[in-house]
Amino acid sequence: MSMYRQLWLAIIVSTLLALCGSMLASMLSARSYLQSQLSIKNADNATALALSLSQSNPDPVMVELVVSSMFDRGHYERISVTDPAGAVMVTRVATEVDLNAPRWFVRALPIHADPGLAQISNGWKQFGTVTLVSHSRFAYAALWKSAQQVALALILAGLVGGYLGSLVLRRLRKPLDAVIGQANAITNRRFVTIEEPEVPELKQLASAMNATVKRLKSMFEEEAARLDKVRQDANCDPLTGLANRSYFLARLREASIAQDSAGESVIIARLANLAVVNQTLGRAATDELLCRFGSALEEVAALHPEALAARLNGADFALLLPGTSRFELTKVAKNLLSALTSATGAFVPDKATTWLGGGYFPPGMEVDNILAQVDAALAAAELEARDGLHFCGGYDNEALPKSAKDWATIIQRALSEKWVRLVSFPVMTLEGGLIHRECPLRLMFDAHGEWHPAGYFLPVAERLKLTPQLDLAAVELGLTELENKPNLTGLAINLSASSIQLPEFRAKLRKALLSRPGTSRLWLEVSEAGALVHFEAFRALCQELRDLKCQIGLEHFGRQFSEFGRFHDLGLDYLKVDASFIRGIHANAGNQAFLRGLSAIAHSIGLTVIAEGAASADDLRALSAVGFDGATGPVVTDVALA
Repeated sequence: MSMYRQLWLAIIVSTLLALCGSMLASMLSARSYLQSQLSIKNADNATALALSLSQSNPDPVMVELVVSSMFDRGHYERISVTDPAGAVMVTRVATEVDLNAPRWFVRALPIHADPGLAQISNGWKQFGTVTLVSHSRFAYAALWKSAQQVALALILAGLVGGYLGSLVLRRLRKPLDAVIGQANAITNRRFVTIEEPEVPELKQLASAMNATVKRLKSMFEEEAARLDKVRQDANCDPLTGLANRSYFLARLREASIAQDSAGESVIIARLANLAVVNQTLGRAATDELLCRFGSALEEVAALHPEALAARLNGADFALLLPGTSRFELTKVAKNLLSALTSATGAFVPDKATTWLGGGYFPPGMEVDNILAQVDAALAAAELEARDGLHFCGGYDNEALPKSAKDWATIIQRALSEKWVRLVSFPVMTLEGGLIHRECPLRLMFDAHGEWHPAGYFLPVAERLKLTPQLDLAAVELGLTELENKPNLTGLAINLSASSIQLPEFRAKLRKALLSRPGTSRLWLEVSEAGALVHFEAFRALCQELRDLKCQIGLEHFGRQFSEFGRFHDLGLDYLKVDASFIRGIHANAGNQAFLRGLSAIAHSIGLTVIAEGAASADDLRALSAVGFDGATGPVVTDVALA
């Protein structure tokens, strides 16, 4: 039985006991009072009758007449007169009449009044004795009426007491529910604080819980900050804070071979004549110049989702733009050249400071080939001996639509014609068991065309605000797959961050999940970058879907690890760590230390940790050593197919 029911039961029982006790005490008191008053009345009336007879030279006939006259008034139950020898001279006894009260009440509270006794005298001689008993029906009527009034008053008092008790319980229940909710949130990996109630005992409990949560959050944030420092040491340039060469190459490799890659654009920026600048300005000024150069590069990168700015070596910097077409690359490169020359012009006036080389490359191209072609374009820009940029021959898919209108028409037609499907890639435990299947969306642009990965159409769909329709179509396909395959352990669908920021999308998503079975086997994931950009919308998504038991997680996690503390109270279920930290981890001690700490802190709040892009058996062994739970990637797919 719940505590609230026990409290209500205690209130009801105590109220009933109080009411019954008050009722009984009141009735016994009233009965005692009526009995005493009736006894006094009997004595007074008997005395009055005896005195009246004594003053009129009584004889038996007169006595009988007076007694009969008095009895006929109906106020008496019995009147009798006996002579000095005890013989009855006259007696009158009332027949059974209505007592003006229920019989059970009469039996429960009988009224026994003492009879009135008085002596009748004739001169100095005793004539007889009067015995008088007043009728008790009037006393019962008064007692019954009093009982009704007392019962009504006590019932009203009980109702008022119950109402006040409910107010007290409600006042206690709200803060207690808050404390219970906080405890449940902690078990669900959400560390939240609550307002401390005014009730002293609950205030102490809430204060202790809040202190625990704050301590856990503080420890969490401290550990996250320490790990972010480890990540930066392993993957960032110490002077500019940009990504270092090894991390850039890992991201470039992943962008080239990712399942949903649509190709990428790469720009290498070179700070011209760095050795001469160093000799002329000195080391301190040169370092400041490099930092400003890197800051300008980073500002341009911040304008493009998933872009990465890096420092490759002393004078060479790079910008990776996944999913950017050749036509977009030209505009970005010109803006970058303008930003870099503005940042460096004051240091080296009237001389060239910036050379850029860039190009667009299709999916699957080798990293060495990409860098070689961009280096050639950079060399061509450098030969011009002035600020400038040069592009390599590049590639472009002429079969894809060029205008936004064409893209909108093609995507809408694919949705209406059901030219959509999911492809499946296994996500396995490191022991070889299936965790779930990752299912990205594919579109076909015409009835006999090829199936295109999301990288081809998703960036355009983002700009055209068509991602909600695509995401809902993917979820419907996933739920159908789960219905058709009841033995499937799980199926993961990626949601676009631009979709989850729309309340109407979240409402439609919830409605779709409520109407279909299998939601406990559905895994929904949002990219780390997208969740941070639309953080409050992502929080709302987690709250709105919590009761549906579907798994919610982050993909491409770790690129912005310094923001990890913002996710501590969302109740996430899993993390998929970005492939740029995973590939070649067996030979990267810095990333091993970072991922070991990440795994420990994630496990401490109950998160499953999965690696993206595992490429070799050596990577899998290293992932097992740092405590990961599972992995996806080429080596996992090969093992599953084998």
